[in-house]
Amino acid sequence: MNDLPLADLDAFAAVARERSFRTAAKKRGVSASALSEALRRLEARLGVRLLNRTTRSVTVTEAGRRLIDRLAPALGEIVGALDQVASERDNPAGTLRLNVPTIVAREILPSIVGPFLKAHPAIALEVTAEDGFIDVLAAGFDAGVRYEERLEKDMIAIPIGPRVQRYVTAAAPAYLARHGVPQHPRDILEHATLRHRFQNGIALAWEFGEGEAAITVAPPATVLANAIDLEISAAVDGLGIIRTFEEFLMPEINAGRLVAILEDWVTSFPGPYLYYAGRRHMPAPLRAFVDFLKARQRQSSR
Repeated sequence: MNDLPLADLDAFAAVARERSFRTAAKKRGVSASALSEALRRLEARLGVRLLNRTTRSVTVTEAGRRLIDRLAPALGEIVGALDQVASERDNPAGTLRLNVPTIVAREILPSIVGPFLKAHPAIALEVTAEDGFIDVLAAGFDAGVRYEERLEKDMIAIPIGPRVQRYVTAAAPAYLARHGVPQHPRDILEHATLRHRFQNGIALAWEFGEGEAAITVAPPATVLANAIDLEISAAVDGLGIIRTFEEFLMPEINAGRLVAILEDWVTSFPGPYLYYAGRRHMPAPLRAFVDFLKARQRQSSR
């Protein structure tokens, strides 16, 4: 008997409570015949009569009374549980797990996290910042942030952060005074450089410019690291030329500790995207985050 349909039990409880098929049907927004059919199925499954029906009245049998006494508290718990889950649409709770590149953790998320968590105090946020390329869902994350060339084709992607970013090149004034200022990207092959290596061991070549005019060079590295703070510090100390996200270098350039070079060869590219599986029913914290980002985009476009 443990396979009794919950809907039929609920229909019986509604009719027993109202002592009327018509009243119960009206309150539930269904037809009286649908409730009658549900009760017929339930009585057939149990092999007992639960309600006595006449053209003028509905009364509960002894068997029906015993069932309703046991059933009512359980149905109340179920309804309460369903209401609690449904309420998460308006008051989402839980943990949102994101995997993001270092640039996003440092330069983009800080302006987003505070307002988002203040708007949704029942949500906790876990962020893993790394520059490796992993399957975020297989690794247990709800979503990831990636740049266009790294997006999975079967995922949904929405913009997060600036829509255009740039790679710039810079060096310390003392380094340029000793070694001269490169006038062309190929000149960098004759210079010391500070290059970034991803966690998978790959150190990407430097691409200057855009489209057909782009030039790619892979200079030898004086420092090769996967720690951008170390790379920037080495550049400020005059150990070589660095090329990375403009956001990383502008504080040092504005302070005069680094000097922008090869400014005719700045490379622009689309900003990052939040991406996630195209599931119809997303976890409540992720749905809240997606809605929050979309609202910010609408406000910024006004």
